[in-house]
Amino acid sequence: MKSFSLVLFLGVVLSFSPQIAKAQNAKTSGLISNGLNKEEQAILAYIDANMPRAIELLKESVNINSGNLNVEGVKKVGALFAKELAAAGLQTHWVAMPDSIKRAGHLVASSLSNKKPKGKKLFLIGHLDTVFEPDMPANPFTILNDSTATGQGANDMKGGDVVMIIALQALHEQGLLNDAAITAYFTGDEENAGYPRKITRGDFIETAKQHDIALAFEGANGLHSVATARRGASGWSLEVTAKTGHSSGVFTQSAGYGAIYEAARIVNEFREQLSSEKYLTFNPGIFIGGSDMQFSDAKGTGSAIGKTNIISPSAKVVGDLRFLTEAQKDKARATMQKIVSHNLAGTKATIHFQDGIPSMAPTAGNEKLVTIINGVSTDMGLGETVAGDPGSRGAGDISYVAQYLDCIDGLGASGKGAHAPGETINLKEFPILIKRAALTMYRLTR
Repeated sequence: MKSFSLVLFLGVVLSFSPQIAKAQNAKTSGLISNGLNKEEQAILAYIDANMPRAIELLKESVNINSGNLNVEGVKKVGALFAKELAAAGLQTHWVAMPDSIKRAGHLVASSLSNKKPKGKKLFLIGHLDTVFEPDMPANPFTILNDSTATGQGANDMKGGDVVMIIALQALHEQGLLNDAAITAYFTGDEENAGYPRKITRGDFIETAKQHDIALAFEGANGLHSVATARRGASGWSLEVTAKTGHSSGVFTQSAGYGAIYEAARIVNEFREQLSSEKYLTFNPGIFIGGSDMQFSDAKGTGSAIGKTNIISPSAKVVGDLRFLTEAQKDKARATMQKIVSHNLAGTKATIHFQDGIPSMAPTAGNEKLVTIINGVSTDMGLGETVAGDPGSRGAGDISYVAQYLDCIDGLGASGKGAHAPGETINLKEFPILIKRAALTMYRLTR
């Protein structure tokens, strides 16, 4: 029955994509012929003809478990994509990680041209891993109807990877990569990058610096917006110690307030002073306290023993902090540190901050790229494309390189429920997004 469904769907795709192009042509009354040159029209025709193959590649990649810590699974997806990138005329190699890092490594593919490129040097970003580890319930690629399919990582981000790959193949088929400088970089641990970052992202950053523009293929928010900014992510850890004693003395100057009250005060003041600031969020993920407390930072687990008649001598809170710019992060940290330093009687608190993924701040260069993508969308008859809300996105790999070159994210597949069972991809928008990506690359490399 599943085989029949796939065959049926592939048949639908064969007829479906040309219908979209035909409808767009009719809707825009000749805009396609006026807005797109012959090379661009040939690119779109190739994508229409190869959509069944694109769906098959998506299915094959989704059905390979490549959970972040599944080293062999990530490498298997990398090998699958390496063959497809070689078919686009790109030379591939694998960036291995030391065994101690417990990550698979990264796939890199580059154009072979020794010519001086006509246009901008492009750094394309994808990732091979998902959040779904092998011990999680399986969710194989399944077509639900003519507009939706589900599967682990179908949207985030194997769909985006396929968008990039098919777009590159379309350009290669027309000989349009011969004088282009493009590197496609697929990290193997985007969902949970290994440490130290100077190793796990060192080559990624140095390679990006050799280019002019970064285009990332994380999930698209539909057809009409792209990301010019993404918030960064960092961590914080609050530790509180206090006098202990019989609970009958709590709140007195001699006995004090105890560690739990002080930790609660601090977290609540974080909320009161910082929660209204746009694009800034902070979330306490674990809060533990008691008279005998144990906590493992590595595992994110803890235990505590306490009695209601004992003032708690210790408490710990661990959370994250998300921000749009480094300046916003630094200002928030200073405020948090000040709140922590004003301790209740009988208590002492300290806070430590850990850098994670930097932010992709909005820039004039990023905004300029939106105008190019908007031109593509308009010429395709899709309508306007604008910069999306940075607050709708978390951190991503593009943030590591955003300070070095102009960047756009959100060029991948669209869908719903990323990181959750039942994650879906929008199959009707899938071919359109591949076309938009291919024409964007084409115009930037001209």
